[in-house]
Amino acid sequence: MPAPRKFPLLLWMMALSCAAVVPTSWRAADFAALSCAAAAPFSWTAADFAALNQTHDLSLPAWGPYTKKYIGLSHIPDAQQGLRFDVSVFPGLYRRKVALPNVFFESDYHPWEASPQFEYFSFRHELEWQDRVYTDISYSEIDPQSRLVRIECVNNTGDKQNLAIHFLASMHFPSIREYSPDTPILLATVQLPPSGVWIDALPYREMEFAHPRPQDNLGYDGKFRGEIRDHGFVNGTALGAGFGAEAGDHVTYAFTTTTPLSDALLVLRYRLAADSSSRFHLGGLLDREVALAGGAGMQLCRVPLGSLVPGRHELTLLARGGSAIDLDGFALLSAAEAGGLTFGEKKWQSRPERLAGPVPQSLLLKYADTALYYGLAWDFPMSQVREWRGRDIDTYFKRMVNDHVPTEFTIDGDEEYTNVFLRPVNLTPQSRRVLYGMVCCGTRQEVEMKLRQYSATAARGEEIYARARAHVVDLDFPGEGDPYLFSQMRMSATTLCNVVYPVYTQGQYIRHNTPGRWWDCLYTWDSGFIGMGLLQLDERRAIECLNTYTTPPGAQSAFLHHGTPVPVQHYLFLELWQRSQSMEMLRYFYPRLKQYHEFLAGRLGSSTTAAMKSHLLKTWDYFYNSGGWDDYPPQKYVHDRKLEAGVTPVITTAQVIRTARILEMAARQLGLEADVRQYEADIKRLTAALQKYAWDPESGYFAYVMHDAQGRPVQQMRYEERVNYDMGMDGAYPLVAGVCTPEQERLLLERLESPQHLWSPIGLSAVDQSAPYYRMDGYWNGTVWIAHQWFFWKTMLDLGRADFAFQIARTGLDLWKKEVENSYNCMEHFLIETGRGAGWHEFGGLSTPVLLWYSAYFRPGTFTCGLDGWVESQAFGADNRSYTATLKFYGQKRTTAVVACLDPGRHYRATWNGQPLECRELARGTLSLLIPVEPGQRGTLNITPVAS
Repeated sequence: MPAPRKFPLLLWMMALSCAAVVPTSWRAADFAALSCAAAAPFSWTAADFAALNQTHDLSLPAWGPYTKKYIGLSHIPDAQQGLRFDVSVFPGLYRRKVALPNVFFESDYHPWEASPQFEYFSFRHELEWQDRVYTDISYSEIDPQSRLVRIECVNNTGDKQNLAIHFLASMHFPSIREYSPDTPILLATVQLPPSGVWIDALPYREMEFAHPRPQDNLGYDGKFRGEIRDHGFVNGTALGAGFGAEAGDHVTYAFTTTTPLSDALLVLRYRLAADSSSRFHLGGLLDREVALAGGAGMQLCRVPLGSLVPGRHELTLLARGGSAIDLDGFALLSAAEAGGLTFGEKKWQSRPERLAGPVPQSLLLKYADTALYYGLAWDFPMSQVREWRGRDIDTYFKRMVNDHVPTEFTIDGDEEYTNVFLRPVNLTPQSRRVLYGMVCCGTRQEVEMKLRQYSATAARGEEIYARARAHVVDLDFPGEGDPYLFSQMRMSATTLCNVVYPVYTQGQYIRHNTPGRWWDCLYTWDSGFIGMGLLQLDERRAIECLNTYTTPPGAQSAFLHHGTPVPVQHYLFLELWQRSQSMEMLRYFYPRLKQYHEFLAGRLGSSTTAAMKSHLLKTWDYFYNSGGWDDYPPQKYVHDRKLEAGVTPVITTAQVIRTARILEMAARQLGLEADVRQYEADIKRLTAALQKYAWDPESGYFAYVMHDAQGRPVQQMRYEERVNYDMGMDGAYPLVAGVCTPEQERLLLERLESPQHLWSPIGLSAVDQSAPYYRMDGYWNGTVWIAHQWFFWKTMLDLGRADFAFQIARTGLDLWKKEVENSYNCMEHFLIETGRGAGWHEFGGLSTPVLLWYSAYFRPGTFTCGLDGWVESQAFGADNRSYTATLKFYGQKRTTAVVACLDPGRHYRATWNGQPLECRELARGTLSLLIPVEPGQRGTLNITPVAS
């Protein structure tokens, strides 16, 4: 295999053939400025945080890699509509093979480079593996309305090559639910007479079920209590989920009318199964009982109101019993104009009007569902415009792409693709050739003007490309991290580019960081790791990732929840503090994360996590997965035998202890003594529960605990009544919580470090390899995942086990390097038997700790401590040649380890409160220091260079 190459910043600036010459207006200083690719950290103010308060969206540009279909460039015409315009640009071998770059399986493209704010991003499309014949296709900002497409075609073989380039433009619509991006939601439309107003069933002022549900204060996917999404509703949402089935269910609406009505009519729109009925008392506007009858489709119930004056009004629906309804909303209007109230169906229009552009090789597209026009331009004269219709055209496109006769191709489905087909692009042996294109949007006049200017834009192509590419985060640091650079750059691009739109939550369509495009949805614990990965690349992206998952104090949902409720957001919060020491950040996120913690601790609203009399916690009411480890043996056993009501895992209790510790440190910084006492009580209560009921000295692990119908602990769960069923990471998690006795700590460390137990040649196994239920063919069982290793790596620093911490990190970095260099993929997990990656191939979620490890050990200007450390202040000296910090450590009295990465060209000495510390150099400039800890006491760390 060819050795991975480090590509210079101005890659092949003097490319052959169609490449433009860089204008002479550029000076040497302009190019020199490009070498500093990483932007300075963003300085957040209280006003910046306040601006986040009412959104879960990301402040990324309208243009970005947001597709859920074929990779390329997307545009969001209006963030509230849920519409997305895509342009996929991809290569093929002319009149031979072509593969659409489908984002849902491996399709020969790889995220290659990206800037955090998407001024630039690129993908490598392989035609002959590995790098024999390929294209690097990049998208660069020209201005807010337009992007340059740069297509660099590379032939590294000794033969001539004939390539084809395809532009594929399409419009996509909001989907009915997550994991169904090709199924648009079919909205109802409402036509109102002049006197009429429509009030949607969501949002309401107040809504309660008669019998509380565990999800009342934690709506899945951030949905409001009772919210459902389905076809046929005016805004795609309704109040349902069993609403009205029990007497006492109620909802209240507050709204304003501006027109006086002498004969007001209330019209309820709802869905109710045929042969069913439901009764409600209507209050507020009136005092009346109504009976709602069922039927096919949507139903209307008309209720006369009499005279209605303009102003503020309320309407309450109180269920008297019957069948559940789905309430779409209601209209208020004059009875005399009742015939003017009609409902229809929104028909999405995927087929655009295609208009000839004002210059050769240009095209305008106008879609019915947006006021914008889109323009395409390209600089290759041998081209043809074709159209493809069908839902999934991958196979059909490959089958028919070489048919030179038709210009329209149709299979099943109603998606429409405009195909600009450039061919042939001839390459001589060992050559490169650059083509350009442009995509723009605006009014028709604006788009036509940009298309007329395209030739001048293409002439500046390398200048535009270079200026945009200068925003790529520079991970090429001095020191010994160079062997990892190639794999880190691929992870950087994957993490940054894994953003999809639209994702629906909290009544909004948002841009969202996803672990991979398979998951076009929220994913809570993955996104905590995504945020920590983003923190190594861009502070703004990390902060906004955290903001997506937190809610203001008193919000209906304690946090945004999808999937495994491991509270990684708290660790992202801690990492942000350790970097910034920003009191504005602390004040903004602390109350949100306190609310998150209180729900998991069982103290907030509808939480059922603390239902057991043992005080051990469980989250089975919210998701099947306690630690993200789907087929983890005891967890699988619990679900197979439907034991969720009475069994507690270890990780949930351990994680809540750790979030209490994190928030206790934050509360001390904020001077919130009452909160400190509450966290201390949480830690004491939950630690006692683990120690009393879950510790199994025979196996050297903690255990799942079984409870009786009254919630009383009965016994530990054992495999075939013989051995602890929890021999694995879950059984070791009290070590992460910091609540083990010295003997428990000794035994668990033995398990972690032993090749016969948890340590494998490629890292920590999720399941003890000596356990009778260990397998080699599982998803988590028999594999290594990066995510949970991060928790144990941080814990090893807390415990002063600096060498083992470095072993975990270095093994993970080496594993990552090998797989990325072999496949160019950023994999989800790794098989212990072979060491090869598996699962999702462009994974920017639970694999992001490799970015943190790379920063910790090879990025000068990085300081790292364990989970018990709190950085009160810090400063690196000029050129990262010194470091000083004020630190506090909590937890037990012990020796803790910290890592400081400084300029690799010096040797250093260190002191703690003026006393010398031993400096162990793990790599040039990377120091491992052991600090004696007195819990809660402040200390000063100084690192200075040794005179040569």
